[in-house]
Amino acid sequence: MSGYRRPTSSALDCVLSSFQMTNETVNIWTHFVPTWYFLWRLLALAGGPGFRAEPYHWPLLVFLLPACLYPFASCCAHTFSSMSPRARHICYFLDYGALSLYSLGCAFPYAAYSMPASWLHGRLHQFFVPAAALNSFLCTGLSCYSRFLELESPGLSKVLRTAAFAYPFLFDNLPLFYRLGLCWGRGHSCGQEALSTSHGYHLFCALLTGFLFASHLPERLAPGRFDYIGHSHQLFHICAVLGTHFQLEAVLADMGSRRAWLATQEPALGLAGTVATLVLAVAGNLLIIAAFTASLLRAPGTCPLLQGGPLEGGAQAKQQ
Repeated sequence: MSGYRRPTSSALDCVLSSFQMTNETVNIWTHFVPTWYFLWRLLALAGGPGFRAEPYHWPLLVFLLPACLYPFASCCAHTFSSMSPRARHICYFLDYGALSLYSLGCAFPYAAYSMPASWLHGRLHQFFVPAAALNSFLCTGLSCYSRFLELESPGLSKVLRTAAFAYPFLFDNLPLFYRLGLCWGRGHSCGQEALSTSHGYHLFCALLTGFLFASHLPERLAPGRFDYIGHSHQLFHICAVLGTHFQLEAVLADMGSRRAWLATQEPALGLAGTVATLVLAVAGNLLIIAAFTASLLRAPGTCPLLQGGPLEGGAQAKQQ
């Protein structure tokens, strides 16, 4: 209801606004600080003796790269989205692309360290990472398209965007759901299939993240009271980052506890396959973003998509 920035801010104004109290300030910092945390974890792990030379560790490093990228892209989107209506949409196109790559990044360590024993070298295991790459295209395409529906069909826009990120999450975590089902009620007799407590914390944070994104709680219960601090998108950011932290700890736990057993198995994807999948996924997602950006740039200035919603229009009138 309040706290909006001037919708035609300069890049410098946008950066300076991150040090002023607006309804985006906490959004910016809740992903700017975690970017450096995950970068520190990446450098600390990669700098360990022999870590990068050991192929067993490569899937973890592939996971950490988009884990650093997605909070940084989100931080930039929230910072520079008030430059213009076109800039706002393009910023979030890039944000969605980074999230899609993060969903792909999750598939690499899950395929390498977290697969149930009965799935190893089966059809799903062999195609798990390539399928996750295709899911990233679907995620980027649906989420970018959903922005074109925001004003005319806000409900459908929300459903498409939620589905765009829920589906890759559900797919990536199929190995964990299966292992959880196997071990349900069996105590400590699961052997290699047992999940660590970090897995549980990660899944809980992920479900809470989705709930906050879809429900718009608590601000829908008291409009205006949580404009600056405490609204759902800020809580969504915090839960997402906590979920990624616990996911990293869970992956490290699987790496350590299952290493001796996995050493007797063939890797699902070699270095060449990993690099090829990453390059194709990045290129494909950038092409999708470029296509939506080109469509946006060709749209006339009178297009409703470029006029902003009612709240933005009201905020602009107040600023002027």
